Amino acid sequence: MAAELVRGQNHPLPQSRLEVRVSAGRPVVAGATLGDAQGKVSGSEWVAHPGAPTLPGLEVSRQAAAEHRLAFDLDALPSGVQRVSVLLALPTGIGGPVRFGVVAAPWIAVTGLDGQEIAHYTITGLDSESAVIALELYRRQGAWKVRAVGQGYAGGLADLFQDQGLPEARRLADGINEAVARGLARSVAPPPPRLPEGDRTRQTPAPAAPGGVTPRQDGPGAPQQGSPYDAPGPTGSAAPPASGGAIDYTHPRRGTPEPPPPAAPAAPPGQPAQPVAGDATGWSMDERLYNQVWGMFEDLARTTAAYRSAVDFAEARLEQELDKVLSDPRNRVGGPGDAAREAAETKHTDLVDQARAALDRDLTQLLAESDVVEPALPPAFARWDNPVWHGYRVPMEIPMAVRLGDLRLPESENLRIPMLVRLPLERGLWIDSGRPGSPDALVEPDELRRLAMETAVTHAARLLAVYPPGEFAVQVIDPAGAGAAALAPLVRSGVLAAPPAAGAAGTAEVLAALTRRVDLVQMALRGGASDALPPDFDTAAQLLIVHDFPHGFDDRAVNQLRYLADEGPAVGVHLMMVADREDATAYGPLLDPLWRRLLRLTPTPDDHLADPWVGHAWTYEPPRVPEGSQVLSQVLTRVAEARRAWNR
Repeated sequence: MAAELVRGQNHPLPQSRLEVRVSAGRPVVAGATLGDAQGKVSGSEWVAHPGAPTLPGLEVSRQAAAEHRLAFDLDALPSGVQRVSVLLALPTGIGGPVRFGVVAAPWIAVTGLDGQEIAHYTITGLDSESAVIALELYRRQGAWKVRAVGQGYAGGLADLFQDQGLPEARRLADGINEAVARGLARSVAPPPPRLPEGDRTRQTPAPAAPGGVTPRQDGPGAPQQGSPYDAPGPTGSAAPPASGGAIDYTHPRRGTPEPPPPAAPAAPPGQPAQPVAGDATGWSMDERLYNQVWGMFEDLARTTAAYRSAVDFAEARLEQELDKVLSDPRNRVGGPGDAAREAAETKHTDLVDQARAALDRDLTQLLAESDVVEPALPPAFARWDNPVWHGYRVPMEIPMAVRLGDLRLPESENLRIPMLVRLPLERGLWIDSGRPGSPDALVEPDELRRLAMETAVTHAARLLAVYPPGEFAVQVIDPAGAGAAALAPLVRSGVLAAPPAAGAAGTAEVLAALTRRVDLVQMALRGGASDALPPDFDTAAQLLIVHDFPHGFDDRAVNQLRYLADEGPAVGVHLMMVADREDATAYGPLLDPLWRRLLRLTPTPDDHLADPWVGHAWTYEPPRVPEGSQVLSQVLTRVAEARRAWNR
C-alpha cells in the first residue's frame, strides 16, 4: 500500500528505477537538482530543467504542463550526489497565476516503472510562493529514501537556487523561464475549464469588446485555463490501463450528455459499447462534439504514454537481467548464460507484446469513435473533403472553435485527431515557410514558400466561412506581390476588405491603421466607454496576413507587428505571418518574442507540437483542399454574397 506523506515525513525506496509523477491544476515547470549531503548544488550543470532535461540518472519534462513524469535511475547518478531535490515552479511571463496560493494544491507521487505507487504527497499550505521543493530523494547509509519537503519560495526559482548555493541563480532562473516560454509557444493549448457536471446554469458572459472579443480577465478570481477532463481528487485524471481492457469512456466529463444522443445498439457481452457522435457533455451538439474531440485527443495521449512507459520498463528490466547474467563470469559463455539471456529476451518480448496489444485495443476503439465523429462535425470542425461543405450556409453565430489541421502520433498512423482551437483566437498564427524540421519532408524552398502561402489562404478562408457576415475581415500585406497566385481565391471572390497592400507605402498604411484601431479599442475598454467609438468604426474582427516577412519591412513596421501580436488578439486584431524565421536573423533576438507569441504551423507535416498532458511530440498535418475540388471557391463565393447582402 502506498504511503501518504506529510511535510517532513520520509519513506524508504525499494528500488532504484523510479518515476515521480506530478499532477497540478495549472501548467507548472518541473525540474530537479543534484546536491551533496547538505543539499548544496555545485553548478548549473547539475540542474535538470526544460532547457536541459537530461542528466546522468534522471530526465525531466521538456515543457510546462499540468502533469509530468520524471524518470530516475538512482544507481546511475554521479557518485558524489547524495540528495536529489524535485522542484516545481509556476512559469512566468505567460499571463498565468504568479503564486501557488491561487491554484489547486499540487500532488506528487513516487512510483515504480510499472506504475506501482510507493508514496505520494499533496503540497498544501502554499500562499505567495511561486517555486517549491516538493520532494527530496536522499541517500542514507547506502539506501535511498524519499522525504516530503514542501519548502516554498516567494522569490521563485532564483531564490530557490540561491538557497541551494548555486552561483548566478538569477541567470539560471531566467534561462529556465525562457526555455519554458519557447516550449509553450509550440504547445497545443488545452481547452478551457468546463462547468461541473451537475451545474447546467449558463453563466452570463462578460461584456464583449468591439469585434466580438470578450475583455481579458486576470487576477485570482479569473477563470483559469485547464483541461476539462481532469478527474477530481489528488490523482488528476487516470491514464488508460497499461495492459488489458479498452478505454473507459465513462471517465469524468465524458459521460452521456443531457439530453442524450440517439442510443447505440447494445454491445455483445464483454465488448465495448459502440461509439456515438456527441457522447460528451455540453449545451449543444457542437459543444459536445468539441469536448468529444478533446477527449479523444487526451485518450490517445495517455494510452500512448502508458504504452511507451511499459516499453521503457521492459527495456530496463531486460538490461538489469542481462547485467546480472554478465556479472557472473561463469555465465558469460556456455549453456547457462545463453539460456538466461534467452529467458530475459523472451520476458522482454512478452512485455512489449502485451503493451502493444493493449495499445491496439485502445486504438481500435478510438478509430471506431473517429469514424462516427468525423462525418458528424459541423463546417467549423470538418475537413475540406467533408460533404457538409457542399450544403454550406453562412452562419449567423460565431462557432466555439475552428479546425486548423490534424494531429497524429507515430504509434497511430491511421488515427487523425482534429486540431480544434477556440474562437476568438487568443494567439496569432505563424505559417513557417522555412526549412521543414522533418528530414522526410524533401521540399524545395520555392515550393515550400508557395505551400505556406496556400496554407495561409486556406486558414483565412475557413475563418471567413465560420464567422457571420460583417463580423470578420481579412487584410493582406504582400510587399513584392509574390503571393498573388496563392491569394487568387480570396481576390477573385471579393472577400478581402481591400486589395493586397504592396510596397513600403501600402505596408505602412495598413499597419498604421490597425495599430490605431488597437489603441482606440484599448482606450475605450479601459475607460468603460466602448460606445464612444467613432460612428464609422468597423467593429468586425480583423485578420492581417503578412507575406514574405521581413522583406520590405523597416524597423517601424517590425515594431508595429510586435505590437499587434501582443495586444491585438484581446481587441479583435489577429496576425497571420507567412515567414521563414531564418530570413529575419538580421534583427537578432528582437523578434524572438514575436515568434513565441504566435502559434507555429507548417505547410507540410511536421512533429513540432506538444500536448499539455504528457508532452508528446505530435505530427501536425495542415488542412488540404482535395485535388481538383471547387469547394474553396464555392464557399468563398457564398461568403462574398452574404457580405454584399449584409452591407446593403
